Amino acid sequence: MSIQIFGLPVSRGVAIGRAVLVASSRVDVAHYFIDASQVEAEVARLRRARDEVAAELIALKQEVPEEAHAELVALLDVHLMLLHDEMLTDATKQWISERHYNAEWAMSAQLEVLARQFDEMEDDYLRERKADLEQVVERMLKAMSRSAREDDDAPAGSLGTRDFGGEDPLVLVANDIAPADMIQFKRSVFTGFVTDVGGRTSHTAIVARSMDIPAVVGTREGSRLVRQDDWVIIDGDEGVLIVDPSPIVLEEYRFRQRQGELERARLDRLRHKPSVTLDGVNIELLANIELPADAPAAIAAGAVGVGLFRSEFLFMNRGGHLPDEEEQYRAYRAVVEAMNGLPVTIRTIDIGADKPLDRMSAHSTEHQTNPALGLRAIRWSLAEPEMFGAQLRAILRASAHGKVRLLIPMVAHPQEAQRVREALAIACQQLDAQGQPYSQVELGAMIEVPAAALILPSLLRHFDFVSIGTNDLIQYTLAIDRADEAVSHLFDPWHPAVLQLIASTIAQARAHGKAVSVCGEMAGDPAFTELLLAMGLTSFSMHPAQIASIKQRILRADVRSLQTRLPQVLEHEAPQEACAQWLVMSTAR
Repeated sequence: MSIQIFGLPVSRGVAIGRAVLVASSRVDVAHYFIDASQVEAEVARLRRARDEVAAELIALKQEVPEEAHAELVALLDVHLMLLHDEMLTDATKQWISERHYNAEWAMSAQLEVLARQFDEMEDDYLRERKADLEQVVERMLKAMSRSAREDDDAPAGSLGTRDFGGEDPLVLVANDIAPADMIQFKRSVFTGFVTDVGGRTSHTAIVARSMDIPAVVGTREGSRLVRQDDWVIIDGDEGVLIVDPSPIVLEEYRFRQRQGELERARLDRLRHKPSVTLDGVNIELLANIELPADAPAAIAAGAVGVGLFRSEFLFMNRGGHLPDEEEQYRAYRAVVEAMNGLPVTIRTIDIGADKPLDRMSAHSTEHQTNPALGLRAIRWSLAEPEMFGAQLRAILRASAHGKVRLLIPMVAHPQEAQRVREALAIACQQLDAQGQPYSQVELGAMIEVPAAALILPSLLRHFDFVSIGTNDLIQYTLAIDRADEAVSHLFDPWHPAVLQLIASTIAQARAHGKAVSVCGEMAGDPAFTELLLAMGLTSFSMHPAQIASIKQRILRADVRSLQTRLPQVLEHEAPQEACAQWLVMSTAR
């Protein structure tokens, strides 16, 4: 029977395919595809983990004291029986051999299938055995995690190399997707994402838009209502997930899918056209990227530089082992060289809140009551001077290979700016002493905290440019956790206070002769293009996939005409409504 599940539309378009469920687990589970040549080795990892857990359970049975209740021994026998049950082990091997999942993912996928079967059992005793199954699988996952850390030759799967040939398209369904997993999935075969939690600017939503694939978040029960391999439709325009669609509905959405492909092909023809408004204003369109491998896509999309390289993704999904200076230098140099002389803005590590490290040192966010307001971004860097110094030296060394700008996240105090300048001077002295070449880099501040926008003239004395991070600026201005679906409806980029802070920041930066850009989600949202142009913005930084649609709006815009309407929009209590009326009037002319 077909059902519809409603959530938040966060990335437009239609995706049709079979559901791949990523089950929640108390154990961190790596999710990646393996090559066909790695299947036997991955099955061997699974077998070794099963044997290790079996040995643990047998040892536990032998250690049970005689006075202990007989049910304890019986329980261990149940766990041993489940461990060797073919419904668990053989089916898990099938996920590995047929879908090319890594062993941990295959195990958690099969747990999801079996758990649902237990839930549907009428017998209370059998239904309660699901907890035993979960405990056995958790032991298996922990054993595989230990072996992966101990074995440097363990399969290192790659989502980008999987060849599905004529197999069905796949969509990913999960309770939530960690930022590190989203990076793994970024060049995968998935044609869409669905999550139970999240908001319009959650990391899942941002990455889905960067990949230009449909996504719906905040479905609440989506991952519980969908089964492995169900046919599903993701309607990224309306925020709807359709499970087991009828033939008529399927054909309608396939038609919409083809229309979307034609529109993308039409926009693609604009990629090499100069970004100039009707009245001759040159607009700089830059790319936001997360990994060195993203640079070619930025150039292909027509970006004239990188406005935001999120360096924290070099630090994630590494089991707590941070990259050293040399590894970072190679990554930054790869981006700079790939951009062929175009400018690259590298943001220092922005860790915390929705982007925690696996293990974050003595200043771990795990024990913070509110990570979004805790030790994150530049606060964390300044609290880890050795790590921060290594990153600064790596970025400076990369500047010898092209134009590099340095961006500091979440600046709120002039004292932070002073400490950053001091750390940068020390890094330069250290490189001089080592004879390492580097160039002078411009230093910029991300304006993400209302306090920074309100004291901008004081900050501009310390910085060469500013970049407005609208996602966090909205979050902190409105006191809304942007990843919490319970309050995501209150996350409003059209709020008058938000727009006034952005307009003020752009105006003050221009008045002081400092470059200013917007690198948050608003920069890549066509609904805000004309408004940002009216505010005087001439530098937009966004995901490469969004550049063509923004360029189309710029090519049709007249900045002088737009600026005459700006005051009435900023003063209106419903700016979105006022802006819509203003654009309709402009089009009518």
